[in-house]
Amino acid sequence: MPRIRPKEMLDKNAKQKIISKFKIHDNDTGSTQVQVAILTEEIRDLSDHLKRHKHDHSSRRGLLKKVGERRRLLKYLQKEDELAFNELAKKLKLKIAKKMIEDEEEKKRIEEEIMANEQLKIDEAEKKNQDAEDEEEN
Repeated sequence: MPRIRPKEMLDKNAKQKIISKFKIHDNDTGSTQVQVAILTEEIRDLSDHLKRHKHDHSSRRGLLKKVGERRRLLKYLQKEDELAFNELAKKLKLKIAKKMIEDEEEKKRIEEEIMANEQLKIDEAEKKNQDAEDEEEN
């Protein structure tokens, strides 16, 4: 039985369309947004391929590598330019972006909670010191 191989990469025309749609400036071919858009299209192609060919493990591995790379790029974009991240997530309809936003909000909430607890401990310690000083004066 001949081995079935998916399209390894997007064809030139499809890639050019994606680049022109997501570019930031005229000569942009490799910005984070463009890279994420290209990876997203490749991930969709590989996912469709794997639905038809369930036992193609080498393509599955390639898909997982692309998903990981896209996740790293999205995390970077979210950290550097949150507005661009949100726009890109909406344009590409990315489910993972929603999860990343929720995770980031949870992280911020936990950090704020920790800071509030530390401030409370500092305030209590200062109050004890003040009470001790007042008692010494009496």
